[in-house]
Amino acid sequence: METTRLIVVAVGGQGNLLASKVLGEAALLEDVPVRMSEIHGMAQRGGVVESAIVFGDAGSTIISDGEADILLGFEPSEVVRAMGRCNSRTRVITNTAPLRPFTVAIGQGVYPDVDGMMSQVRERVADLIAIDALALARQAGSPMTMNIVLLGALIASGALGLSRESVEKAIALRAKKAFVEMNLKAFRLGEGAVTTA
Repeated sequence: METTRLIVVAVGGQGNLLASKVLGEAALLEDVPVRMSEIHGMAQRGGVVESAIVFGDAGSTIISDGEADILLGFEPSEVVRAMGRCNSRTRVITNTAPLRPFTVAIGQGVYPDVDGMMSQVRERVADLIAIDALALARQAGSPMTMNIVLLGALIASGALGLSRESVEKAIALRAKKAFVEMNLKAFRLGEGAVTTA
């Protein structure tokens, strides 16, 4: 596999770390070298969580500004915040359902317009796939599967080059046994959102 640099951005509690582990496991199943690093920030208080995953031969997990080949976003405003990591060839796959911060909930702030944010992103990158992953996760059986919906969209986009079979095996290995079927359904709904778009 050609070296591919992926940044995953989310808010604490959205399942970034599980999604990253599933992708890492899938890469290992395909004998693709993979390196990962995570920045947790204030994850337990709803802060930013970021993972950097480098697939293929690379000496470091550091993805500098402008170096991301793919940006996978679980929260729209976090995608905008991470745009410095992208370049004109970057592919972005994102959830469009916002997770409004506490300050917005109590009237001390204003959440930006999602369509406006998506327009900003679209102007700066090669490709944008924007889906309401939260709605699809609910359809799968739980909003907690939103992260796996986005993995389905990522794999269906062809941006990463891992097979759906490897990712499904990785889900079965990494998800809690009671939730494997629900997560596989979420994965397939994410795939379907891209292939039918």
